Amino acid sequence: MQNNDGFSRRQAMRGVVGVGALGASDAAQAAPKVTADETQPLYAPRAGRSRQFTTFNDETKQKEYNLKPGERHVLVDHREPGIITRLWMTLSGWFWENWDGQDESRWPDATILKKVILRITWDGNDFPSVEAPIGDFFGLGQCEYKPYLSQFMGLSSGGFYCYFPMPFSRVKIEVENLHDRLVPAMFLNANYQALSAAPAGRFHCLYNAGTNPGSQPIVILDAKGRGHFVGCALSIQGREPNYLGFLEAPEYFFIDGDQKPTFTGTGLEDYFNGGWYFREGEFSAATHGAPLKDPLRSMISMYRFHDRDAVNFEKSIRMLFQTPRPPERTSEFKFSSTAYWYADAASPLAFKLPAKEKLVDWYRIRDRDHQAIP
Repeated sequence: MQNNDGFSRRQAMRGVVGVGALGASDAAQAAPKVTADETQPLYAPRAGRSRQFTTFNDETKQKEYNLKPGERHVLVDHREPGIITRLWMTLSGWFWENWDGQDESRWPDATILKKVILRITWDGNDFPSVEAPIGDFFGLGQCEYKPYLSQFMGLSSGGFYCYFPMPFSRVKIEVENLHDRLVPAMFLNANYQALSAAPAGRFHCLYNAGTNPGSQPIVILDAKGRGHFVGCALSIQGREPNYLGFLEAPEYFFIDGDQKPTFTGTGLEDYFNGGWYFREGEFSAATHGAPLKDPLRSMISMYRFHDRDAVNFEKSIRMLFQTPRPPERTSEFKFSSTAYWYADAASPLAFKLPAKEKLVDWYRIRDRDHQAIP
């Protein structure tokens, strides 16, 4: 099937996440047909017209939107097809604002990173396919800004960025402020290609969080339909100090209704391409990293993105971490996670957000601030 912009279904899906985009049933047939043109190198001509969504108002010259407590606001509502190629955001509230030091409504509280919710709805649906606290969506759930750089997502010296391509027939981007006091200044710039027809594939992000007694599964993804899993971010805190035993939990993938694991691994940090509880400490790489590790406070945040190793599914997928240790050898911990995947069509998310009073549910938040004047 071909649309007017020269995107076949397979090319569009491949362009979204690389060669892992194909379903298992047609991968063998399609693989020999891959050519240099289909990988769309940087020098190849691009379809569509380059455009940008932004919070900048050219009439008022206001660059940001000030999001009041309890307010839910639509930043983007665009009703023509295209594909978002870069999403950049930032917000105030998590650092001391030297320019408004007398305004108590702007005194910093890093929990704003949990209490501003990002939602993205595709194709005019009445449900979001992306819904997560803004800190978690961009890869860190510990209520602090910790710079890290990866190919697809990151925090770079005050900014939040995402380079996962996001095709759409229609797109709505919303933010909601569940903080009782702060009025964060919300900034957004999203580059997109305007097209006459939308490429296949819809981007999804599922948030999950909770308290685990130690031996129960940490469910990262539960989804139905046809698509491919392209990564996750996970933040964990142990109840006991100086404890990282929760990293003993390997990943389990259950694909297309398999009752036994389709495949599994050897340990939680092993899935994130580390080893020995991330023996050498914090790092960030193109597709994996541990940008936060504080063993004394039993805190860690990790990410891994799948490109050529994307995990395909035809009917359903369930992905979790679970320790093989008996309950008496485990200890309680809290977690929050985001899973990222593409599906043939936009679909509702399996989990609802926690209640407002449970959004920030950690044993501890490190007391950190940032220099007021850079």
